[in-house]
Amino acid sequence: MTWRKSTRSNNGTDCVEVRSDLAAVRDSKNPTGAAISIDVRDLVRHLKG
Repeated sequence: MTWRKSTRSNNGTDCVEVRSDLAAVRDSKNPTGAAISIDVRDLVRHLKG
């Protein structure tokens, strides 16, 4: 699975990465650690709500 960081992260290491299918997020400092399974689209809708 492919992961990506925001282009606004300026290559920093304290970032959240999003899985390419938008089904999970993880901490960029620990890429082999746990990921949170969540539909990122639903999360954004909830935060904007």
